[in-house]
Amino acid sequence: MKSLKVAVFGLGFVGLTTAVGFAKKGFDVTGYEIDKNKALLLNDGKIPFHEEGLPEALNDVLGKKLKITNDVTEALKEAKIIFYCIGTPMSEDGSADLNFLLNALRTTAQNLDKCQKEPILVIKSTVPPSSCKEVFIPHLESLGLSVGQKCHLVNNPEFLREGFAYSDFMNPDRVVIGSQDAQIFQELEELYKPFNSPIFFTSLNTGEFIKYLSNTTLSLNISYANEMSMIAQNIGNIDIISAFKILHSDKRFSGNPSGITSYLYPGMGFGGYCLPKDTLALYKKSKDKGYEAKILNDILKVNDEILDFYAYKIQKEVSKDKKIAILGLSFKPGSDDVRDTKSATLISKLLNLGFENIYAYDPIANDVFAKTYDYKLYYKNSLDEIVSECDVLVVATAWMEFKPLIERQDKIVYNLRWIK
Repeated sequence: MKSLKVAVFGLGFVGLTTAVGFAKKGFDVTGYEIDKNKALLLNDGKIPFHEEGLPEALNDVLGKKLKITNDVTEALKEAKIIFYCIGTPMSEDGSADLNFLLNALRTTAQNLDKCQKEPILVIKSTVPPSSCKEVFIPHLESLGLSVGQKCHLVNNPEFLREGFAYSDFMNPDRVVIGSQDAQIFQELEELYKPFNSPIFFTSLNTGEFIKYLSNTTLSLNISYANEMSMIAQNIGNIDIISAFKILHSDKRFSGNPSGITSYLYPGMGFGGYCLPKDTLALYKKSKDKGYEAKILNDILKVNDEILDFYAYKIQKEVSKDKKIAILGLSFKPGSDDVRDTKSATLISKLLNLGFENIYAYDPIANDVFAKTYDYKLYYKNSLDEIVSECDVLVVATAWMEFKPLIERQDKIVYNLRWIK
């Protein structure tokens, strides 16, 4: 393979960290900075922002493995992999402003002859899901570039904390690369191999989505903790700091992976005896004390809406005469507890939508479910029996014996517990 030459557009805290990090791993890197004064400053080994460990690393590679320039043709000369670390500021309406990225891609297209054959253009900037497919690829093709032939476009989201970006870059816990049809690029594997981190090749939309999934999960946790502190203060006589410290000692929040990953995962919603009852009770108590807990209220709303979403999805995609198997009746695997089980709610919604051929099977909860809910169902006593008779399989409880069914091509399968 021809020597990997890397170019990095934009030398803010993400771009400079990226350029320095790859140079430290022995790759030839050219960093392009449109701001001439900033480029001069960086060429003097000075960084106009604080990043722990980055100044020393910059001066270690500057003029050796790393070149910094204000000349775009110099940056692109013989480049095989081009990273775009360019800001996507918030527009007035709250959407991401992609114009700076579009300009950088236009500049690249105009100078593509300077690059190696079929260069890989890597969007490292944070961009909304579908940006590559719906914005950047059409933009490049409008400039005469056939993406997938004359060049390739991928996204490679960054997971860097300001102030600790260099350490995070050099010690990643995962590398995500979104590409068309989840294509695996040997050049990118070679580039990231020295970092000894798992590399995940995904679709373009998935790669972009993962970054937003990460950031919004953090946002949710912060706002949720703040809402809970306001609930506590309105109720009174609660040691908030102690309460949160004790929460952190929950074994579900520790380990690798931590047990919380089974909760931070999509499905049909939460049921059972505790979670619905306790979430609603705390919401009511908070409201009685004068504080409207909006996140708690929305938690309950989404928990109801997810089943409407799936019921209408099935109605749209499945004819009423099909035999539908509901696989799993207890509210969670390993239990025969059917109190407030989401399987019952889904069955009720499907019956109300006019589905009559509904079959049911659970490894241990058939009898208790039949005694608890007065639904007209056809119960089956084995998995093989229900699968052989039904056209549509709905995984409603995450029993692991259902996992092999997920890949069945001869059935319509709805993996509503998203068994991994």
